[in-house]
Amino acid sequence: MPGAVAILPIKRFEAAKQRLAHGVPAPARRELAAAMAADVLEALGQVGGLDAIVVVTGEPAVAELAEAAGAELVRDERDAGQSAAALRGLEHPTARIADRALLVPGDCPALEPAEIELLLAGAAPAPSVAVIPDRHETGTNGLLLSPPGAIAPAFGPGSFARHVEAGRTVGAAVHVERLPSLALDVDTPGDLAALRDALAALPRAAHRTRAALERLTAAG
Repeated sequence: MPGAVAILPIKRFEAAKQRLAHGVPAPARRELAAAMAADVLEALGQVGGLDAIVVVTGEPAVAELAEAAGAELVRDERDAGQSAAALRGLEHPTARIADRALLVPGDCPALEPAEIELLLAGAAPAPSVAVIPDRHETGTNGLLLSPPGAIAPAFGPGSFARHVEAGRTVGAAVHVERLPSLALDVDTPGDLAALRDALAALPRAAHRTRAALERLTAAG
């Protein structure tokens, strides 16, 4: 029986990063989304203590990556958003029998496996909810749920407070975990600049994302 499973919801690349549309053309947004998803999947594969990875996606390119990486695949043809995709991942048979589930987005390519290992090793006994906020402390860039069904995921604006309150409502032990490598998702031009700065200090991380950003910069 798996102890810990990671759930990775990834939307179709053509629908990704719409808030970057003003300054980043559609082909570059697709390339960036693909690079970030591949880097996150690779990083999760390096995390000791993860027994399985479940990828939820309707994007054919991600499905191929997931299968090549040995991850379990849930095909998400509805593409109804991150919360719905995360819930589908939690309903997967592997997640149902796991002790805990880590939910992470596909746009945090700076993810450091060592940080995730420490998070898993220090997890509180069930029932517990660890909430990982974004750099603005308003959104959620990660949830560690023990058991996997401890609360229903509710991502989006204001989700940090929602997840904390949901955990308290069901009587779970709630912990806020601020992981620098998971604080950097990409929704806005400011997020993109912050990620670029962070990767400059991490020369071995996220090589696909780094290359996509370099091409984007070169193209103006």
